Amino acid sequence: MKKDTKVVVMAEIAIMGAIGFLLDFVSFGFAWLQGGSISLMMLPIFIMAFRRGLKAGLATGLIVGLLNLSFGAYIVHPAQAILDYPLAFFVVGFAGLFFVSKERSVKHRISMIVLGVFLGTLLRFAAHFASGVIWIDVFAPDEANAYLYSFVYNITYILPSFIVCLIVMILLTNANKRIIHAEG
Repeated sequence: MKKDTKVVVMAEIAIMGAIGFLLDFVSFGFAWLQGGSISLMMLPIFIMAFRRGLKAGLATGLIVGLLNLSFGAYIVHPAQAILDYPLAFFVVGFAGLFFVSKERSVKHRISMIVLGVFLGTLLRFAAHFASGVIWIDVFAPDEANAYLYSFVYNITYILPSFIVCLIVMILLTNANKRIIHAEG
């Protein structure tokens, strides 16, 4: 990779990380009381993961998570601070494991996007779920099962976020394949 290309990739990562952070402020519906919302904040992470690969996707996710942690984080437990912020968005970048070739068919591109978005969202859900199990007793009724409570709470915003991000990602790449195929 040429030096100027590295600078371009770093700039893209920084810009997409900032956009991901900002997209969290534009949520569909309402924000959940203990955190979480339906938003497109994962979309820039997915774009970078497909456009530039695993490392760029992970770096973008880490930036989004650290920005969320730095500005207005809702923290009740040290493990939750790590699981809900840097780790939860870092793992979204694993979507970059699903390479989308320019030469392959539209069906292949969409299949890879579905798999990547699913994996990234599933890993984010796992981080939030684990976090919820650790600290959910603060809000759950005494007789509530922490695992069930965390699952239900987190799936109510992660699943719709997955669907919205997947639809927008497919629409964007159908409109312009260069979104996920960088030049150079």
